[in-house]
Amino acid sequence: MTPFVWRSRVYWEDTDGGGVVYYANYLKFMERARTEWLRSLGHVQSELAEEYGYVFAVVEAKVNYRKPARLDDELLITVVPVPEGKVSVRFQQTISRGDVVLTEGEVRVACVDAKTFRPRPLPDFIRVSS
Repeated sequence: MTPFVWRSRVYWEDTDGGGVVYYANYLKFMERARTEWLRSLGHVQSELAEEYGYVFAVVEAKVNYRKPARLDDELLITVVPVPEGKVSVRFQQTISRGDVVLTEGEVRVACVDAKTFRPRPLPDFIRVSS
């Protein structure tokens, strides 16, 4: 499968005092890329929650930090969804600066009911596009 790629710039607010991206902010870049992946499929989080009752909860995250991203870097964040069972999907993600991989991560997300937070089957559009 061809990865979805989203571009983002590193801003001052993303960095620590040394101009290096703060470690927890890599998860924010990954989250934003997954949101933009959904948008590329024609779906927005608020609509899925309000109209269809779907919300997604992160249940596991693994991150391997290889090299630092720095202030003003242009980042490429990839998203490759891999459905696991009926209610969860594992996203394989990388954050790169050009051809240099800075961070690799895997984030497992469960689909839950917006009101009860009980597990519910993934929407068809996620299983089909993966």
